[in-house]
Amino acid sequence: MRSKRQTKIEVTRKLRKQPTMAEERLWWILRNRLMLGFKFRRQYVFKGFILDFYCPQARLGIELDGGVHAKQQGYDQARQELIEDHGIKILRFKNNELFKKPIGVLKAITSNLPISAFSSLRRRGTIAEGDGG
Repeated sequence: MRSKRQTKIEVTRKLRKQPTMAEERLWWILRNRLMLGFKFRRQYVFKGFILDFYCPQARLGIELDGGVHAKQQGYDQARQELIEDHGIKILRFKNNELFKKPIGVLKAITSNLPISAFSSLRRRGTIAEGDGG
């Protein structure tokens, strides 16, 4: 018999193999530390909930909401409050927002990455002088 944890792991593996178009597009920007050197994870399990994307260093979660989320706003809000009570900030974007206003989405994400961590990346040589920040 599978434990809840094993089941969640199987679900996250399936979600990683079959991402939505929005998840796939954002992952190409977040993967391999392309977002200012910050490491993001896909389909990260936290307290039994699956976050679309999570940056442990910044304690930042990103959720992309498709049409199904319009019907479960109460659940999403309660879930978000529980996660944020543990010190993780959640940014929530609608899928079409990512496609229609990608620069706005990226600006929102970068503005929620910690400046002190950004500065430490520069000191370590991860970011070249003059690359912003």
